[in-house]
Amino acid sequence: MEAGHVVVLFLLGISSFVAPVRHSLKYLSKSSTEVPNLTEFVAAYEVDGVQIIHYDSNTTRAVPTQDWMIDIVDNDPKFWKKLTETMKRNQQDSKESLEIMKWLFNQTGGPHIGQVTAGCEWDDETGEVNRFDKYSYDREDFLWLDPKTNTWICPRLQGVFTKRKLNHKKAQLTRHKADFLRDCPDLLKIFLNYRKLISEEIPSVSLLQKTPSSPVTCRATGFYPHRAELFWTKDGKELNEGVVKGEILPNQDGTFQMSADLDLFLVEEDDWWRYSCVFRLAGAQQEIVTKLDKRAILTDNGDGIGRIIAIVIGVFVVLPLKVGCVFGRYYLWNAICRGYRRTDG
Repeated sequence: MEAGHVVVLFLLGISSFVAPVRHSLKYLSKSSTEVPNLTEFVAAYEVDGVQIIHYDSNTTRAVPTQDWMIDIVDNDPKFWKKLTETMKRNQQDSKESLEIMKWLFNQTGGPHIGQVTAGCEWDDETGEVNRFDKYSYDREDFLWLDPKTNTWICPRLQGVFTKRKLNHKKAQLTRHKADFLRDCPDLLKIFLNYRKLISEEIPSVSLLQKTPSSPVTCRATGFYPHRAELFWTKDGKELNEGVVKGEILPNQDGTFQMSADLDLFLVEEDDWWRYSCVFRLAGAQQEIVTKLDKRAILTDNGDGIGRIIAIVIGVFVVLPLKVGCVFGRYYLWNAICRGYRRTDG
């Protein structure tokens, strides 16, 4: 078998790595007044910690920050217009809320900042959903929701009245909880499945080396989500000595990359065949094993530019969703991000 060929073997019936993953959909906003060199209002949506939508008071437009977000709404040109209108209302709500906070704290001016963090986490194995909703003022927590008791908590004397008013409306709290725990994970799942549709290709794993005396770097790129493992093994057992693992880093297309270095000083010339680099993606039935092979190492001087010999166990399972599912969820954007307005009612 030539090293210049790519060998992909799908082995069915073999035990594979499957790990539960906790996904998240989050809305973040920051509003400010009289703060030099700081945009008055900035907001964003994140999926698994990666920004997918951005809005600020300078552009006053909601825009996608990932290519796959554009694909989702291609069939509905009104999507971004509606979302922009919602964000503009959020901007106005946040401005009014800052004035209320200044009044509560008996402040007449000066620089002040208000922040909102709201959303949900979903466990793809157990189905468990956790809701979070928090409001901060001048970088200190002011009001947040206790998901276990479904009540609002405020440690500040200035927020006692607001807390009592919110907690008094028990029927409304119960209704909001049911709606949120149903709709937030539903939209999150839609985003996740569309993200998978553009990530259904097997991630690329390659071996790199700067000089003959440098460590061999095993690099995996193009994977999603960002929960993954990359490690070196000897005779099938994970190595710790002589291995340096890098952090998981984002790519420009919304996927991720990571690397792990192997110090060849500890590797005997005749023992190369005993070493492998293993990549595992959480939540997927896949394992990519790349043998340590001189012919497969990519170098800066162009010598030995071979292809990767990989054994892939299992396959990605992509669950397609209809595009129309997304467009029935506009009200969720309001449910997630109209936080300050909810404190008024």
